Amino acid sequence: MTATDTEQASVQPRRTALHDRHVALGAKMADFGGWEMPIEYPGGGVLAEHEAVRGRTGLFDVSHLGKLAVTGPGAAAFVDACLTNDLSRIVPGQAQYTLCLDDASGGVVDDLIVYLRSDENVLLVPNAANCAEVARRLTAAAPEGVTVTDRHTELAVLAVQGPGADDVLAALGLPTGHDYMEFVDTTWAGGSVTCCRTGYTGERGYELLPAADLAPALWDALLAEVTARGGLPAGLGSRDTLRTEMGYPLHGHELSLGITPVQAGTGWAVGWRKPAFWGREVLLAERERGAARLARGLLARGRGIPRAGLVVRDLPQGDRPGREAGREVGRTTSGTFSPTLKQGIALALLDRSVDVGDEVVVDVRGRDLRCLVVKPPFVQVQTR
Repeated sequence: MTATDTEQASVQPRRTALHDRHVALGAKMADFGGWEMPIEYPGGGVLAEHEAVRGRTGLFDVSHLGKLAVTGPGAAAFVDACLTNDLSRIVPGQAQYTLCLDDASGGVVDDLIVYLRSDENVLLVPNAANCAEVARRLTAAAPEGVTVTDRHTELAVLAVQGPGADDVLAALGLPTGHDYMEFVDTTWAGGSVTCCRTGYTGERGYELLPAADLAPALWDALLAEVTARGGLPAGLGSRDTLRTEMGYPLHGHELSLGITPVQAGTGWAVGWRKPAFWGREVLLAERERGAARLARGLLARGRGIPRAGLVVRDLPQGDRPGREAGREVGRTTSGTFSPTLKQGIALALLDRSVDVGDEVVVDVRGRDLRCLVVKPPFVQVQTR
């Protein structure tokens, strides 16, 4: 083992302000994006937590997510010129899903949420593993007077998701009822909290951003209200099954430096008419000629669970040109058992010749699993 290997082996995952709470609850912990995070809790695990979110309420700690403050004269205009979505579509007090692309390749460095507070104050919430890289790129490009500040450990992020989310927040005197992707800056127990109508489950819900030192008390109060209503604390295991049922992309799977928004089906988060954003010219050219592969959903026809990274092969589709049984047409990017549908589902990047409604086969440990090609989401929920 080299000195570098020893250094890497000795690096311990970072911990959120709620780590002790998770340990006390008996959570199964694991490294996720360099952070030690709860995967599931005792008393039912992923399946029970998934069903709690779909039917009642779940409480997540997602404080591993990054937090970058971009401030100074023209901060919003600077962010708009770098990231894909069009900030002119929203006003202060609203949030927006957007993408940070590599300018040369058009691949996705990260996907993130922008909180627009004013023309001079923007908060970005990237993924944990990519926060430093997004910060590096923005810092390198920032004009004089615009500052990029890493607030990763200063703020926590708690997600209250499910049909009962409004009741839980209202019981604590927190604001509810604002529109999807709107946020309210408020106070609770003497500390500041940002309450946004966002989430990664498809269900109605909120993401709360308190100061890290306020997070334990807020978690305790929220958990008491959630469990009193039959809900559960929920880990990243159920977060993954919930987002996969919705077809939501996960960086490193459906999005990466090797996958563009055109391929991933996230072109709706691109301001195509904007004069500038990183990767614009590459993306416009790809959209014009048509991407060679496209994101699709796969619904298992029989017993079996298609996991990530599996080969997808074609089945005969009548007399359509170019279709040949056994031809490799792509690979799965995510896959799981759907607790709602009680069958296997997957997301995949497939050759553009494969249409929704076609059948394909996924090689699951040497066994062919027939799957129907569909357009996600796999389940219908009441997000708004």
